[in-house]
Amino acid sequence: MAMKRAAASSAFRSLLSSTFSRNLHKKIVGVFYKGNEYAKLNPDFVGCVEGALGIREWLESQGHQYIVTDDKEGPDSELERNLPDAHVVISTPFHPAYVTAERIKKAKNLELLLTAGIGSDHIDLKAASAAGITVAEVTGSNVVSVAEDELMRILILIRNFLPGYHQSVNGEWNVAGIAHRAYDLEGKTVGTVGAGRIGKLLLQRLKPFNCNLLYFDRIRMDPGLEKEIGANFEEDLDAMLPKCDVIVINTPLTEQTRGLFDKDKISKCKKGVLIVNNARGAIMDTQAVADACSNGHVAGYSGDVWFPQPAPKDHPWRYMPNHAMTPHVSGTTIDAQLRYAAGVKDMLDRHFRGEDFPEQNYIVKEGQLASQYR
Repeated sequence: MAMKRAAASSAFRSLLSSTFSRNLHKKIVGVFYKGNEYAKLNPDFVGCVEGALGIREWLESQGHQYIVTDDKEGPDSELERNLPDAHVVISTPFHPAYVTAERIKKAKNLELLLTAGIGSDHIDLKAASAAGITVAEVTGSNVVSVAEDELMRILILIRNFLPGYHQSVNGEWNVAGIAHRAYDLEGKTVGTVGAGRIGKLLLQRLKPFNCNLLYFDRIRMDPGLEKEIGANFEEDLDAMLPKCDVIVINTPLTEQTRGLFDKDKISKCKKGVLIVNNARGAIMDTQAVADACSNGHVAGYSGDVWFPQPAPKDHPWRYMPNHAMTPHVSGTTIDAQLRYAAGVKDMLDRHFRGEDFPEQNYIVKEGQLASQYR
């Protein structure tokens, strides 16, 4: 009898262990851009579908299911098909999986939404909050990459670089076609709309160029850092804009900043202003930017963010004059990929163990939005 009880007890423990194990096994869906023929050229190219953030072997060795795809649009997409039983969705700002309220309703098992990079505006944060889903990103993972890219874009615009490049490609030689609107950066006034991690790094990198540096932000930076950088705080955005030769957008996309730079706001800028935007395309009124570039009020516009993404072939920014647009690439350098891949792995590991993330990574935690999204 005792042997039967022991066997029954052992079987119960085995069943309990098996059930507990199954509960721990998660379905993770990653949505990234395809690397195609470039995927094999660099072993550190982990931010693409083929690279899968370098975490496939680790996840699958623990019994988790890892689905990786670039197919994210429409009811028949691979993302849509895998949502109902997915526990975790990982996406990037460079090929965003738009996680709408409708998709959240379908995803009954969803626990965690991770951004491999920075910026979680592709997620309906209110719906995620209401559903009790944690949203997090790898804060700081690509701030250096984006700030360096912004500096490059400022120089490209102010030196009128692109016409010269196109002349070289086309076998032309017309110095006047470049020189008539090429300037030095020294002595110019550069203002950043937003001075968070990226904005501060940009201002620090601009200091050696001897510019007049301004910044507008809802929070004033530490006086010691402000003095060290040599940047002046502007309390009123509308008052700062006409002072600037160059404006850089460094604010997150929120309900307050969506469409912020419309026709009226752009009209407040100095005629001939240069604008750099690596933040989010939807902060700008698409047609207002195109019109201002066409009529010369904006002398040059550069950025790597569009709305939507990927940008359709008929997007007006592709055809407006004096632009230096690229696909969304500034935050996905190989160095940044390694940082945000490591950050995603760390947060997944913590999630599986029931541990908290680094506090700065949270966008939605226990139903509460991070302050910058409120």
